[in-house]
Amino acid sequence: MLSTIVLLHGFTQTSASWRGLIEAGIGERYTALAPDLRGHGTRTEARPVSFGACLEDIAALSSEPFALCGYSMGGRLALLFALAHPDRVSRLVLLGASPGIADPAERDARRAADEELAESIERDGVELFGRRWARQPLLRGQPRAVAAAAHEDRMRNSAAGLAAALRGLSTGRMEPLWGRLAELTMPVTVVSGERDGKFVAIGRRMGQLIPRAQVVELPAVGHAVALEAPALVAALL
Repeated sequence: MLSTIVLLHGFTQTSASWRGLIEAGIGERYTALAPDLRGHGTRTEARPVSFGACLEDIAALSSEPFALCGYSMGGRLALLFALAHPDRVSRLVLLGASPGIADPAERDARRAADEELAESIERDGVELFGRRWARQPLLRGQPRAVAAAAHEDRMRNSAAGLAAALRGLSTGRMEPLWGRLAELTMPVTVVSGERDGKFVAIGRRMGQLIPRAQVVELPAVGHAVALEAPALVAALL
């Protein structure tokens, strides 16, 4: 019987974002569960969109312990879940993820910026927002096919759902977890792309604080590691 792995996508993505990873061989090793998170895809109308509600959804996916892998926003949810339910997580894999913003002023600024972004999504719609989102420095340099697939996935979302996700799951609304990383007792793999300097630095710092951490920096890859290098990530898993 295959072990279970739960895959949590990032903001603006859906479960479809894991297709390349599953096709790259993860399905041969694991039973892969890739839910749409609240505010996204088939769950665009699910409310509330909050950390607590999302953790309840994850807990309901499997009664047995499972490997847990999350990207970006999904990585923060995975980290929160592993700290809340350490007995449920056999292994934790964080892709381009952060334990949050430690500085209160910076956190407040991020929350305000995300509120402005949520209002712009509601005003302009998903298509225009998606084009702007893809131009941010964090996602620049993606191969054309990867960028096209990512945009197609964004179009599976609604303006109301994405705005609700920003308001409920923003890094600005998350209490920072830096001081709790030493509580993680399961094996943890922290992954970033070498072109993603911000998260390379975050990953290295996390690796110093997590007892059983493996830090991996994938060559010639940006922030969206599972989209840009699904075979490499599948091999890690």
